[in-house]
Amino acid sequence: MDDEFKRELLARLNAIESRLDGLDKSQSQLQEAYARSRAHLRRFWLRPPMWTFEQHSPRPLDLHSLPEAPSLPKRVPAIAIVTPSLNHAPFLGATIDSVLSQNYPALHYHVQDGGSSDGSIDILERYGDKISWRSAPDDGQADAINQGFAGLDCEIMAYLNSDDILLPGALACIANFFKARPEIDIVYGHRIFVDYAGSEIGRAILPAHSSEALRYAGYVPQETMFWRRRVWDAVGPMDTKFQYALDWDFMLRAHAAGFKFARLRRFLACFRVHDAQKTTKNYELGRKEMQSLRLRNLGYVPSQLEISNALAPYLLRQFIFHWGYRLGLIRR
Repeated sequence: MDDEFKRELLARLNAIESRLDGLDKSQSQLQEAYARSRAHLRRFWLRPPMWTFEQHSPRPLDLHSLPEAPSLPKRVPAIAIVTPSLNHAPFLGATIDSVLSQNYPALHYHVQDGGSSDGSIDILERYGDKISWRSAPDDGQADAINQGFAGLDCEIMAYLNSDDILLPGALACIANFFKARPEIDIVYGHRIFVDYAGSEIGRAILPAHSSEALRYAGYVPQETMFWRRRVWDAVGPMDTKFQYALDWDFMLRAHAAGFKFARLRRFLACFRVHDAQKTTKNYELGRKEMQSLRLRNLGYVPSQLEISNALAPYLLRQFIFHWGYRLGLIRR
């Protein structure tokens, strides 16, 4: 066997080996892609839609799909909204605009800034006397909310984080609902998920309120929640020892005091999903706070299986509502 033949044979063997390596790599990539697809499908179908933020690719927020705002009642209740904020300049203007564009005649809107250094102050100054605001260091979100509400005279209260958005007509819906349902103390509605740029990525359509589910999970969309002043006066302000679960703590205290909750069949606000949000960054802290609330209210810390079993009836109804809406069987 001459040298030239050996070189040619070796070259062919190397080529065959390279092809086999390529096939192995392709097969490995296909297997990984298949595994990712299966995992994505499992998450999409098995994870409750109300907690699945990214349900589809980003698309423009379709406000035309929402019903028109109702007319205001003859006597409009005074509503106070506080926005706690810290270094949220990319979103702050959209949040403020969503409140002011409600054109609600009996609104007091206050932004409590924690001493931002990212241009938020310039944004706040541009609104002049259309809003009230203050910028000073605080002890966290709960403290900022409490400071914002201090001294305000109102009948209905809510807080809207500085990366979330009220939907058109939300305050008119709230005013009409509380007028029609004097026995209800706290009301909330459906939510829309938007991304960093404000594009829609999903919707959460909620079934009727479940007090049993609330004992195990803070499922109420905070940005859609409004309550009567009497709730705040009875149960006290936000608890400053909570950084993550302050809203659920407030709801649980209100529930324990006998106040009545209701779900309004209306999209009221958008929850913005982005990497810097507290929900994403402080998951472990949030888990600890939620476990402490379960211990306080249930008397023990339930296992994940116990939590899942307790939530199953509510989540099944939410799943039905979600797909009923997606398939056009439920309007809103």
